[in-house]
Amino acid sequence: MSTATQITSLNRPGLGIALICAGVVGISINDMLIKLLSDGYPLHQIVATRSAVGLCIILVMLQIEGGWRLLRSNTPWLHLARGVLVVLANMTFYASVAVMPLGQATALFFVAPLFITLLSVPLLGEKVGPWRLGAVCVGFCGVVIMQQPWAETSGGARLVLLLPVLSALLYALLQVLTRKLGVTSRASALAVHLQLMFLVVSAGFYLVAGDGRYMDAFDSDAARFLLRPWVLPSGQDMLVFLGLGCISGFVGYALSASYRMADAAVIAPFEYIGLPMAIFWGWTMFGEWPAPATWAGCALIVGAGLVVFLRERAKARPQPGRRRGSTAVRR
Repeated sequence: MSTATQITSLNRPGLGIALICAGVVGISINDMLIKLLSDGYPLHQIVATRSAVGLCIILVMLQIEGGWRLLRSNTPWLHLARGVLVVLANMTFYASVAVMPLGQATALFFVAPLFITLLSVPLLGEKVGPWRLGAVCVGFCGVVIMQQPWAETSGGARLVLLLPVLSALLYALLQVLTRKLGVTSRASALAVHLQLMFLVVSAGFYLVAGDGRYMDAFDSDAARFLLRPWVLPSGQDMLVFLGLGCISGFVGYALSASYRMADAAVIAPFEYIGLPMAIFWGWTMFGEWPAPATWAGCALIVGAGLVVFLRERAKARPQPGRRRGSTAVRR
């Protein structure tokens, strides 16, 4: 999943695109490895180990970018709110990945840009024109097709299908909050705050449920993944844990840095390469091939998201006959 923040651009779009592509590929590998470990380890143990290793890597980057002074902030509560939202978005998404196809969960998560568009109206006072509003409707039609409410499915399975959508909503709230309050921290400082939040929440899970005392109270595999007791990893699995940490450290930095290199309208569409990557890993590692309804829903969600990005880009472009810097017409 992406944790990038919309902050001051350094106007290096080529490097920004390269970083977002590398970061999204890293996310897809991260998701695949977590799904691979989900049968034997609790999510909070995976996250804690990953974040501890990732934090060590990020701290090295922090020193390169300027040292400990970069962690000082005039908006500590913003960092706290961002951290809580990112952790909740990650937890709900990975709970869904443990019990549903990776490609389907990833596609459902990509409704996040549509949620951002809707939330920008009441929370930011932005106007949404007919093109973007229509794209949102089409995208949510894709969600309905993938959810298939007309199919005979147990209530628990239906709730699992809502987990990546809930994750997308939490991620959208994060992005709208960041856009509203503004963040000027360096990429390494942003990543440090997020990794620390992951460690704090994981430690809380361990103290409350680390012995697995609540696991048998739930029939849902997603809930059991969250509440399973900690297990000492085998030698081979330990290497996977270390790999997760290295990937996490790189991804946290790459995504934060990419949105500093260029406008979000330029960078954000490249996040969609995560969907074919998720389908690839689901097929090669777990034998998951999307059903026709999943393909149809993917097409609608991705198409709608790209329309939203293109309209954002168009409204930000100076209009002919207007002075530079004047307000663009929203369409």
